[in-house]
Amino acid sequence: MSDGGIIVLDGNTLRSLHVSLPEDRVTLTGAQVLDFAESEASQSLFGISLPPHLKSSALRRINIDGVDDDTSFRSTELSREEASRKLSDYLSAIADVLKDNPLVVSILDGNTLRMFLEDEDDFAMIAENLFTDLDTEDKGKISKSEIRNAVVHMGVEMGVPPLEEFPLLNDILKKHEEEEGELGQSQFAELLQPILQELADALAKKHVAFIHKIKIVNGSEIRKVLADEKKLNDVIAKALHGKHKNDQKSTEIIRDFLEKNGKELGLPPSEANEAVILLYDAVFTDIDSGKDVSLDEDESRKLVREILENFAEQLEANPVYCDLDG
Repeated sequence: MSDGGIIVLDGNTLRSLHVSLPEDRVTLTGAQVLDFAESEASQSLFGISLPPHLKSSALRRINIDGVDDDTSFRSTELSREEASRKLSDYLSAIADVLKDNPLVVSILDGNTLRMFLEDEDDFAMIAENLFTDLDTEDKGKISKSEIRNAVVHMGVEMGVPPLEEFPLLNDILKKHEEEEGELGQSQFAELLQPILQELADALAKKHVAFIHKIKIVNGSEIRKVLADEKKLNDVIAKALHGKHKNDQKSTEIIRDFLEKNGKELGLPPSEANEAVILLYDAVFTDIDSGKDVSLDEDESRKLVREILENFAEQLEANPVYCDLDG
């Protein structure tokens, strides 16, 4: 898939994955099973390196929790049958974690860069904008060494991987940084073009899967609260029996509580973006706003459950993307 947009990894590809242990192995250690599972998962997920939080969450789901458990399991000798079962369990756990917390990735394969290079007007505009940004003193000249900053500044959105994700980019830049001096705008464009062409060719041979710092809120965490009667009762108690004005309606009290504490329940932060404001408006528009403040416990539970179920349905249909750097 080309690097023009983003891909959501929600575990579905892992669920259809059929993996078998190497035929020549009668026994395996726990470490070998985990490494094999992670390698297979990575290959099916565009070659991404599985983030540590994803692996640790998946291990907890198969009862390997903490350093001691992990060390003990990795050194354990498993029969082929035990190893196969644990392999399947671990891959399923990774898929489950991704269902609750999908990863957002871009596959950088050089296509976006080639599109810019093939369109003279687009390339000229990009080169001009980059040059202007770097010419902070408005001299009409920049140091040749600034070409590195220009390429890095283009970023993933324009098809350029971070240096730490693609070390070959550093080698490409070094070849064009050997001579010192200054560049005018046209000279800058002339130097930029072969660098981007070489980078596009390199990415075509070896794609880069870049994981964005984005959290997708899809309602799965709220459903866990709804399925846990104790947690649900705790939410009801905190939502309806906390501090509030005497003349506030029940829905107003609950909305205030969720806007302040919803993140703990799996709701997107109320200040995240306009989509979250629209989400809250859509949910509470569907709820009877005329309910009185004084509700008995059963009515309170029914009202909070109805609101949370509405949130879960809305988020499942239209997940909210939250920038973790925001």
